[in-house]
Amino acid sequence: MGKVAFDRTGSGEPLVLIHGVGHRRQAWAPVVPLLAPHREVISVDVPGFGESPLSDKPFTLDNGIEAMAEFFDGLGLDRPHVAGNSMGGLFALGLGQRGLVRSVTALSPAGLWTRRQQLHALRVLRAHRHAAQRMPAAIARRLAATPAGRRAMVGLIVAKPARLAAEVVLDDLRAFASAPGFAPAIAAGRDIRFDGQVADMPVTIAWGQYDRIVFPPRVAELRRICPRAELVRLPGCGHVPMSDDPELVAHVLLSGSELTR
Repeated sequence: MGKVAFDRTGSGEPLVLIHGVGHRRQAWAPVVPLLAPHREVISVDVPGFGESPLSDKPFTLDNGIEAMAEFFDGLGLDRPHVAGNSMGGLFALGLGQRGLVRSVTALSPAGLWTRRQQLHALRVLRAHRHAAQRMPAAIARRLAATPAGRRAMVGLIVAKPARLAAEVVLDDLRAFASAPGFAPAIAAGRDIRFDGQVADMPVTIAWGQYDRIVFPPRVAELRRICPRAELVRLPGCGHVPMSDDPELVAHVLLSGSELTR
């Protein structure tokens, strides 16, 4: 595995944050200052996204989990807490299934979908990538400068795009358009469904009220996968809830990693 980019701050028990497909570690920036007084916070760019180079291994769930496990070893992390969003939530569940972490918090995790929900999510993500790659820079700057323009650009991803700074929207757009891991991750996503069980550690699964990309499964299905999971609704939040309500998301992450005590 190539060098993995990450940020590390704060003090306390380690909490690793894993972003979703097409995103980057800066997705967690709104909540990191709220977490850092209570946890050692490590936000990571998944290989193939952000500043982490694409791995030479095929993009599969098992290889993604292996990459995260190697990352833990490289930093000397012994079963850290982990939280993930979308694809990162899927990785977090997989790490939990293998007993490599102390607790799991998954925000709108991928992989718990029906076939119809899976096809919808992949179709929306491919369309967003297509638009990001073809949008002229001048038009992107004009759109990002206004709340209405930011809604047009990222309204499917976050529920409150006006809260995002224009430069954040533009940086996210460039990252989404250029990520070498996007195509292999989406291709792998056609065959991924999380069918394991995470039963021997605290698990929190949270879904944004206005998630338009990955729809929540039935409670019975969540209970099958994580029998004692804390199920949380995030009012007013979209698929990537960290900027929609940083205080609420930070509370969920801290509570999820507090359950081991």
